[in-house]
Amino acid sequence: MTPTSPPLSNQIAIITGAAQGLGLATARRLAADGAHVILADLQQDKIDDAAASIRANGLAASAASLDVTDSAAVGTFFANVQRDHGRVDILANSAGVGQQVGPVVELADEEWHRILNVNLHGTFYCCRAAAGFMEKQESGSIVNFASINGLNPPAMVSSYNVAKAGVISLTKTMAIELAAYGVRVNAVAPGPVYTEFNKRNMKQRSLSLGISEEEMLERVRKAIPLARWGEPEDIAQGVAYLCSSEAGWMTGEVLRISGGLEVISAVPPKRERDLERHGDTTTR
Repeated sequence: MTPTSPPLSNQIAIITGAAQGLGLATARRLAADGAHVILADLQQDKIDDAAASIRANGLAASAASLDVTDSAAVGTFFANVQRDHGRVDILANSAGVGQQVGPVVELADEEWHRILNVNLHGTFYCCRAAAGFMEKQESGSIVNFASINGLNPPAMVSSYNVAKAGVISLTKTMAIELAAYGVRVNAVAPGPVYTEFNKRNMKQRSLSLGISEEEMLERVRKAIPLARWGEPEDIAQGVAYLCSSEAGWMTGEVLRISGGLEVISAVPPKRERDLERHGDTTTR
């Protein structure tokens, strides 16, 4: 029996936000599937170590610093990949940051823009740059990291919800625009995965609801039909599938990977307010 080649053999795959969490798990999975993975992140030491660990397993990996919020830097980065490797076959847009948990009425301009700049604008810059090269070669696959928050927004993280809803809309728009070139654009919508990203989020949510962090984690776990938190590898498997020829007739799709969970639903209680700050100066 002739051995089969790995499903992504010899493909050039760029993974943003690859220093940790879902991005790192995706880089490892795509490398195991035969791709030459390029880990892109601002955390240079982490991606250097991650790329080295992938190469230690006999797989192809390199690392490069990238600030996805810098449009010019993104353009230069993709041009360099094209120059060095001759093509761009896969882009997995994992770079993202979490919002400080809090209500819309207390959301600062700076926090709103910080979240959108990375999660939406950064995704757009990378999609635009990759698509330019993929159009010319008339092939390629883009997988954007959305979230179940972009499908069913929970309370207290409005800017994150909006950014991920925007990623879904961008995905569907580009899928239509790039179809004639044979370029597929899809998204994954992860549910709760216990990474550093969600550890911070759950701690803040527990405080907002007045419960312990352990209670918050268990409340989420019980809400998941498959009764467990996700692992980064669960999401990486979905990304690998969307990048493969097995998903060759899929574009513009949002693949929810959430253990069956559709939304994290929690109505926050009324907040204590500083009466003087809100105009009540009654002397008591």
